[in-house]
Amino acid sequence: MTALRQLLRLAAATDREAVRSPTGWQTRCLHCRTAVSISDAGEPLGSTTLEHIVPRSWFGRRGSEDLVAQLEGPSDPRNLALACARCNQQKGRGPDAAGPGDARAKEIVRTLLVRRAERYVEDSR
Repeated sequence: MTALRQLLRLAAATDREAVRSPTGWQTRCLHCRTAVSISDAGEPLGSTTLEHIVPRSWFGRRGSEDLVAQLEGPSDPRNLALACARCNQQKGRGPDAAGPGDARAKEIVRTLLVRRAERYVEDSR
């Protein structure tokens, strides 16, 4: 299984709202609540993508210390979520690209971390 598929499965397995079926996992996009799903093997179905809430590029950068301090690296399950491609791409072109020095970008990421924390459960695989 590829690293991406493992991370997708980890995001689903730690999502309180994810429902497991014999063929995979179904949940809602962290951003817009659109239905997203992955196969049991971790393959994204439809427009499902892996969301790194605090962007990987923000780790080790000045201005993001308060956000990354609560995580054990970019692939910490508390930093992972399933998202639809549209939302994930918009975040990537907007807040993620603006960087941790942008107050609005940090607020969006902080809000998403809170939303993920509300949905987070220990890995139930």
